[in-house]
Amino acid sequence: MPHIQSHPVFLTPQRMQPDYPLFIFLPGMDGTGQLLRTQTDGLEQAFDIRSLAIPTDDLTDWDVLTNRVVTLIQAEIEKSPGRLVYLCGESFGGCLAMKVALHSPHLFDRMILVNPASSFAARPWLTLGAQIGRWLPAPLFHLSSISLMPLLGNMERMAIADRHAFYATVQSVPQETTLWRMLLLAEFQVSDIELRQLTLPILLLGSTGDRLLPSVEEVYRLARIFPNSQAIVLPGSGHACLLEANINLYEILENHDFLPATKAPRQAASPVASLPEDC
Repeated sequence: MPHIQSHPVFLTPQRMQPDYPLFIFLPGMDGTGQLLRTQTDGLEQAFDIRSLAIPTDDLTDWDVLTNRVVTLIQAEIEKSPGRLVYLCGESFGGCLAMKVALHSPHLFDRMILVNPASSFAARPWLTLGAQIGRWLPAPLFHLSSISLMPLLGNMERMAIADRHAFYATVQSVPQETTLWRMLLLAEFQVSDIELRQLTLPILLLGSTGDRLLPSVEEVYRLARIFPNSQAIVLPGSGHACLLEANINLYEILENHDFLPATKAPRQAASPVASLPEDC
């Protein structure tokens, strides 16, 4: 196993709300946890937010990363036991969320997957790109990653400040880290039998304008597997949809009856119909 200098941590907002349900966000390929920025104000109306940050020198496999994240979540739950716990994963974080939920399903009441990268294998050119990327000099790799930015998000739908933050965050991830995470996605495997064991309510968000992955097809596929889920289509949105000015995750949860009913101690979550809907 590669040498690890640091470990994943949770970023916390300035306003801690221990009486509110816990909202755990697992980020995309950047791993910084910073790109939930446009959604935080809305979500803080109902949640106490934690956003995972994965250090760039963490080149562990899925099992090790999953164990580390579960340990972090358990520590947060122990600080304020008894409250509802939401698990939300975007892209790479969507795959990690599935691993984490399967590892410790008893920890979570509801799950949200946003353009989950579990369809990575459906794009062979991405795996090929990861293999080629190993041999590119760092400056050339940097230039190639800039040229691919339009595949990662719908820039026209982002505010200028968020667009700049997106570019800066993606470019801050070293070549070795990016290629390692792409390799993890290429190797990601979870069987349908395993996924059917996740009976908690699950909300699946897929962007029609995702140029990187077939996200709409993937969320419909997952909706057919998860026993208690609903698939929501985001018209015109790109892969990094949570940065788009017209996407409000809090309102999406509200419109699809996915917000916590109360801030009381956790109880059995009400079922959510398996019915695809447009958002």
